[in-house]
Amino acid sequence: MTDEVLLSARGLTKTFGDFVAVDGIDVEVRRGEAFGFLGPNGAGKSSTMRMVGCVSPVTSGELTILGLDPAVDGPRIRARLGVCPQKDILDEDLSVEENLWVYGRFFGLTRAEVRRRAEDLLEFAQLTERRGDRVEPLSGGMKRRLTIARSLMNDPEVLLLDEPTTGLDPQARHVLWDRLFRLKREGVTLIITTHYMDEAEQLCDRLVVMDHGRIVAEGSPRALIETHSTREVVELRFAVDEQERHLDALDGVGERVEVLPDRLLVYADDGDAALAELGGRGVHPLSSLVRRSTLEDVFLTLTGRTLVD
Repeated sequence: MTDEVLLSARGLTKTFGDFVAVDGIDVEVRRGEAFGFLGPNGAGKSSTMRMVGCVSPVTSGELTILGLDPAVDGPRIRARLGVCPQKDILDEDLSVEENLWVYGRFFGLTRAEVRRRAEDLLEFAQLTERRGDRVEPLSGGMKRRLTIARSLMNDPEVLLLDEPTTGLDPQARHVLWDRLFRLKREGVTLIITTHYMDEAEQLCDRLVVMDHGRIVAEGSPRALIETHSTREVVELRFAVDEQERHLDALDGVGERVEVLPDRLLVYADDGDAALAELGGRGVHPLSSLVRRSTLEDVFLTLTGRTLVD
């Protein structure tokens, strides 16, 4: 990561009629950084990405990408961006490698250059052995890797990834994370939207937490957790309709208690000690779990609701 700012937004706003999707946010992304927008569906992440990708005009505020103004230099910016949309839009009637060839030609690359880059990207995406296969029968994870490979055909300086692992099983997600980590190590700047807290923690150097179009926190995953949560969390599950009668017994245990529909969360720096104290008070849940705090807890602290609400 360098000090060179590739993306700068000041008071960035996007409205659709009376609805405010992005509400005056300030963001900076530096070259070589993996930067994330974390928040639930409807927080304004995708609307922000569409403005950054120069496919949706800015309603108000300032936005520069690669030192250029998207309102004036949209085509020049798009030529230097890679875009992995939330949904795969591959041509399922073509083969894996033909999808790469066709996309590469959109950028004016020669046939020889297209084939050379496709060869490298097939290896990167672990799809070399499926190069001649049609896209339609591929697994979701393979299609996602192909979509990312295709977005790299123009050798972009910045790669935009909108919810890159939505709908994938855990194994496919981890494979994709490994591919993205390799890109970051090679110097590609990543801008990622996600509502998965573990994904944000795995991939992002810095991130902003968004809610209702606004930024409610910014920093590294570790710094956000240290600032807005405790080191550990105790999860307590009780029989149906029994949570309320245990709340008084939890008073003073840990720093705070969050009440969710299916469990109680006790925030404490020492989860085992908090659980032992609860046992001494006669609190015996059906199940209990001591875990470290996550970005989900940060979001719950800041907004009073979970990322999947």
